[in-house]
Amino acid sequence: MALTVGTDAPAFTTKDTNGNVVSLSDFAGKTVVLYFYPKDDTPGCTKQACSFRDAQAEYQNKDVVVLGVSADDEVSHQAFTNKYNLNFPLLADTDQSLIKAFDVDGGGYAKRVTYVIDGNGKIVHVDASVNTATHASDVLAQLGL
Repeated sequence: MALTVGTDAPAFTTKDTNGNVVSLSDFAGKTVVLYFYPKDDTPGCTKQACSFRDAQAEYQNKDVVVLGVSADDEVSHQAFTNKYNLNFPLLADTDQSLIKAFDVDGGGYAKRVTYVIDGNGKIVHVDASVNTATHASDVLAQLGL
């Protein structure tokens, strides 16, 4: 069962697509869309990532950070990013510590769940019923952004 609205988002530190160390605290004061997905370069995951890619300018204009998370490693994330020209970071959760902390363990992969975290680190929205093709615009609409 996913974490609930009003809960403090678990703190994390991991590496992104390019090997940079990323922590949730890096985004203090900003809204973060943290979306978990099962696997790089699979049909549903590709649709979801491309929906965020296509809406990235709108997210940036609203000062919202998008981060994708899967258990794939940095090399897989780099290939996925390059193949689809993704314009936001993917986080490598090879030890599945984020997957477990955010309670989205699907048995070796991440369940498709999106958390919106406010600038104070509180979860303000949870979406566990994702339409991969329209997810990015769905999140913006749900947040009234």
